Order: sequence, then C-alpha cells, then structure tokens
Amino acid sequence: MTTCELCGETTGGRYLCQRHAIALAKTLAALPGLYTEVGQCLVPRQSSWGEIVTTRAAAGPRSPLNEDVLDTVNWGRAAEVVRLWRVDVQRVRWPHHAPPPPPADLNADCRWLGMELDWIVERYPATGDLAREMGELERQARSVTGDPAPRPQRLGTCVAVNGEGVVCGAVITRLPGQTRVQCRWCSYVYDCERDWLLLLHFQPAESA
Repeated sequence: MTTCELCGETTGGRYLCQRHAIALAKTLAALPGLYTEVGQCLVPRQSSWGEIVTTRAAAGPRSPLNEDVLDTVNWGRAAEVVRLWRVDVQRVRWPHHAPPPPPADLNADCRWLGMELDWIVERYPATGDLAREMGELERQARSVTGDPAPRPQRLGTCVAVNGEGVVCGAVITRLPGQTRVQCRWCSYVYDCERDWLLLLHFQPAESA
C-alpha cells in the first residue's frame, strides 16, 4: 500500500495519509461526546414531545420524530460498531489474545483505538473501512446535534493527460478550504492557481 485509501495521496506505505490519519484520531476522540449529546437531543418513542402528528398510514398518534433515527443513531449502536472494530484490530495484532469482554464501552473503545492508531494506519489492512465507518458514525451524530461536518465539493473531472494523450476524466472533489488535491485515479496533484485554472478551463461543457 503506497496511497491513502480515502484520497489516493501518496503515503509511503501507510494506509492513510497524514491528513486522514489526523481526522480519524479527531473522530475517535469526538464520538463519545457526540453520542452523549445525541442522547440528549432524541426523545424515546414512549415519551410525548410537542405536537402530536398523525399520518394516513398510521391508525393512531405518532411521535413527530423520525423513528428510524432512534433505532440507528444512538449510543448503543455506536458502541456496538466501535467495539466490533476494536475486536478485529486486536484479533489482527494479537491473534492469540482473548477478545475484550462485553459489554461495549464507547469511551474505552474509542480511546483504545486512538492509542493504537499509529499501528492501525501502518499495519491494519482494513484501515480505510474503519475510517469510513467512524466518519459515518460522526456524520450521523452531527446530523442529529445540528453540527454537520463539511461535505466534499465536486470540482469537475480530472484534466490530466497521459503520455498517449488520453485525458484522465476521474471526478475531482475537495473539502472546503482544501488547497491540495490528488486525483485518486491518475495521482495528478492540483495544488497551485495554475492547476485550478486549467481544471476549470478544460471542463466538458456539460459539467462546467
């Protein structure tokens, strides 16, 4: 592995680039607090809250909350997901050790994964999937607490040309404020004003 599994940037043998490794560390540190806040934002199904909302499909009153959120965005599910990742990392690193005992503890498991992050980024083959799932847990929590993380912006398609004159054409995205982007397909780096101007100038008419 020589490129980041999330952005394709050259990493020198690690599964994540420095930027995404730092982002994963921040996510692991933030998750317990975020899901504590989620628990304060969501009202259990059996509790009354505000105006009763009825629907044609329902025979009686329903909570105005999206009940799917209560089922999928909560401390218990987050703790279960993080615990499964901790168990798997421990299995790979120390195959002869017994798995950590239940019940899942989100605080302890996030802290444990954070302490093992250097090894994970260098040696754990599923690091990219781990980072993506932790990021999804964070996005789900922030969608409830009202503080969504920034989403990648689509800039267009890569205009780099190979030695045979073929244009790459892969989708180029960046986070708000990001000034250096590497194409995940051809590895061309956009990092100066000239690069951005060329990217804009040579976009196909339909995506300009």
